[in-house]
Amino acid sequence: MVQAYNFLSSWQLFPEKCVYQSGIVPKSGNYKIESILNGKSLQVSMNWVSIDNEAYYAQFSVTPDGSQQPCTYEDLADTIVAEIPDQSTLLHYFYKNNLLILTVQHKILPNGYLELLYNGVDSTGNNFVNKEVYHKQMSVLPYASSVGSVAIQPTKQGIIRHKALTAMEEQTNIQLEQIKQQIELLAKQAQEIRKRRELSLMIYDAQINFKPQIGQIYHLYEKKDGNYLLSLVAPKEWAGTGPFKQFLASVQLLADHTWVEVA
Repeated sequence: MVQAYNFLSSWQLFPEKCVYQSGIVPKSGNYKIESILNGKSLQVSMNWVSIDNEAYYAQFSVTPDGSQQPCTYEDLADTIVAEIPDQSTLLHYFYKNNLLILTVQHKILPNGYLELLYNGVDSTGNNFVNKEVYHKQMSVLPYASSVGSVAIQPTKQGIIRHKALTAMEEQTNIQLEQIKQQIELLAKQAQEIRKRRELSLMIYDAQINFKPQIGQIYHLYEKKDGNYLLSLVAPKEWAGTGPFKQFLASVQLLADHTWVEVA
């Protein structure tokens, strides 16, 4: 079960990245894989909402040891075989009346997303391939969900549960987004302060032949000897190339005695 660790999570569907040849087309969905029975088995839970706003829910458990075993979700299949050939692949084989009706390949992609490939036979006997892509949920729900390819009828309990959980998920996502924006703002402010400090250290190490005034704009140069020079003279006001190696920035002294670069 060590190899199953990469799959143990609540995953949220990327509808725009999915391709369906058969089955229900969702507008949202979740998929959860968790460890049960002291890590010997996996429990897979699925919950999603169709384009027609119908809620669906299914759950089954399986031991990924390659053996054929009863499927705990009888509406889906009679028996199931699961195996983990490598640390990024989990396979499920579903059998109905001793016939293989569906193969589900779980694949951890290089970007950390979970890709599900459904290879099956629909009710008319035609083969199909569906692809779903998931990312890990920021908030962990007490259930999980997926779209799959087997017809599962909506229930009143499932609809009520989904509506409540969807409302909760929307609210927590709004709060997380607000915190994210606050963190990004604080990070931007910290970066600006760091830049002011580095610029200020450079200026206070420069040659200054006058007393700078708060709010005034000055010009920082690197001299030919490698030292710095703070001047009242702008680059275009020098005769010729000027007595410096290069112009660095126009700067302004702030009230806290830090310096900021100005255009």
